[in-house]
Amino acid sequence: MNVRHQFQKSLTVKELFENHFKSNLYEDDKLLFLIDLVHVFRPKNERSNDVISIGELIRFLEEHSEFNLLFKKYLKTLIKKNKFSRLLSDSGIISDNQFFKEIRTRLFDKLLPYQPEKDTLQYVLNQVFYLSSDPVWIVTIPYDEIVLLFKLLGFDDIYTTVKDETALSEIILAMQLLAQRMSGRALENDVIKMVPEFSNLESPFLALENELNQLELSLRNSKHHFVQSNDLFIKQFLMFHKQCNAYIDKAFLNSSKYGITLSVNQSLLRIRQQLERLKELIALVIVDEEKDKLKNSISILLKLIKYNCYKNNIRKLLAESTQLVSYEITQHTAKSGQKYITDGYKEYFKMLYAALGGGVIVGFLCVFKLLFSKLQVSEFNHAFLYSFNYAFGFVVIFLLGYTLATKQPAMTAATIAQTLEEGMKKQVNLVDKHKSFAKLFARIFRTQYIAFVGNVLIAFPVAIFVVWFFDFLTGQNIAVSKSEKLLNDLNPIYSLALLHAAIAGVFLFLSGIISGSISNRNKHFQVAYRIQENPFLKQTFGILKTQKIANWVDKNWAGVISNMWFGIFLGSIGPLGVFLGLNIDIRHITFASGNLALGLYGANFNIDFWTVVVAVFGVFCIGFINFIVSFTLSMLLAFRSRNIPLSELYLLNKSIWSYFKTAPLNFFFPLKDKN
Repeated sequence: MNVRHQFQKSLTVKELFENHFKSNLYEDDKLLFLIDLVHVFRPKNERSNDVISIGELIRFLEEHSEFNLLFKKYLKTLIKKNKFSRLLSDSGIISDNQFFKEIRTRLFDKLLPYQPEKDTLQYVLNQVFYLSSDPVWIVTIPYDEIVLLFKLLGFDDIYTTVKDETALSEIILAMQLLAQRMSGRALENDVIKMVPEFSNLESPFLALENELNQLELSLRNSKHHFVQSNDLFIKQFLMFHKQCNAYIDKAFLNSSKYGITLSVNQSLLRIRQQLERLKELIALVIVDEEKDKLKNSISILLKLIKYNCYKNNIRKLLAESTQLVSYEITQHTAKSGQKYITDGYKEYFKMLYAALGGGVIVGFLCVFKLLFSKLQVSEFNHAFLYSFNYAFGFVVIFLLGYTLATKQPAMTAATIAQTLEEGMKKQVNLVDKHKSFAKLFARIFRTQYIAFVGNVLIAFPVAIFVVWFFDFLTGQNIAVSKSEKLLNDLNPIYSLALLHAAIAGVFLFLSGIISGSISNRNKHFQVAYRIQENPFLKQTFGILKTQKIANWVDKNWAGVISNMWFGIFLGSIGPLGVFLGLNIDIRHITFASGNLALGLYGANFNIDFWTVVVAVFGVFCIGFINFIVSFTLSMLLAFRSRNIPLSELYLLNKSIWSYFKTAPLNFFFPLKDKN
């Protein structure tokens, strides 16, 4: 933008008109005049909710008929091609069923917007109304003022004729495009699979498309070129449109039964967006009173501005595209989280035993990692060895029914959100609802507490025993060279232990996402059923054994894969940090306990008292960060997937604190509630 244009932005309406039509100051780019004219009325603060008046422009044109005439000719010369059907049918609607491709496309178009030919309407809209806030302030302009300007400039309504180049013709073409695209997408196998209830019925989308074709013929052959709201065509259209919406709603509802992928989710969202756009456009061909002609003619212009400004909206795309898939993922983790919430003493001590078993395995893993760290290999090989060590150990813990304490928060957060959602649906009294949640949280907290205790208490002595036994067999204390580093890494003040614990918390959250995602995909692709009915497996192992294999996969596969990836995350981040020259690593409470044991043994227990105290304190700080990061991230995702307002978190925290003050021991032991 040149200096002269920047100066023009501070001029009044009168000065702008005189500079353009008398001084030819805009001769190098005539569109700059319209840009500056809009800028005069555009709020300086994009978030302003003030009503915008264009009275100054209206009064100027009324008082200066010569400028009014010149302005009319100016607008006609700006737009020679009146093609905008693709703007109506495409802008703001998902263009691809591949989520990440759609994100890349919108991001690229946002940074470097597509520019059509200069003499088209879309080019003018791109240049003049290019801010996402433009549709917001435009709708605040009083409708009477817009009507006055519309009449003052001598614009015809869109019903004058329906030749190929008119606005009404473009609207009809856009509706036909939308209907054809919906029909094609709705008949694809992956979409039909979601709604078996409609398999024996005629597609409502084909019926809707046929109805629009009939409507188009009627409009072209009619001398009025519009229909009334009680017209048979409109009634038929609305009926088929309702059936199409029911089709999509049923498909989304069936996602809990059949699972859903991002690709299918995108296809369904695209059809839903097209249905919404179609309903907005059909209103433009309905005229019940004479004033509706003007109203619809103005409406189409406002819609074009709105659609064009929001065509690359990434935030809305993320919100719509991820909600259902995240709901299905957290739905699985909520079901898995039930086993991590103990009630009485029997379940409480059962969790303790499971945690002790997990701690035993982690004690061995700590020593194995120490041995692998001594190998003179590349960082890539270290990443592979560490990842294999962690992944193998975590999978064994899972398959043996043991537990790793910090795996629980990602699961139980979804359970809390699910229970809160059910309470909101039942419209339970707010006081009772939040009090019941405080008790639920107390059960979760004490389960997490006893799991921490079990992991930490057993991992410490097991690690000492294993490293001592290795020393006894070989005469070599393998922890000597690493002793100082192992202890220093637990210092929460002088090391990055808490940051590294937060990184581990993120990976704990991601492992929960992976578990839910795998379970959802297995359900969608009917993996267990495919295994169960596989002819080769049935002939090889027999029907009963094949059934057992299918049941095992259905029950355990998601857990195996998520634990494997959790191990890969933990094992590879340290070597990756070394490779990149970054001080990033992971700290996990159970491994921290084992590393504390190795550090003490490596120093022959010749450590001053305060170093030990700080290290022990660091272990518990690491555990707290592991818990709070993974739990918070999981809670936010679970709330987002169920459309639960974040304000509920404040009320929930308040009720938890109130309950803690009245019964603090219930957060650590399964005592009977007095209330």
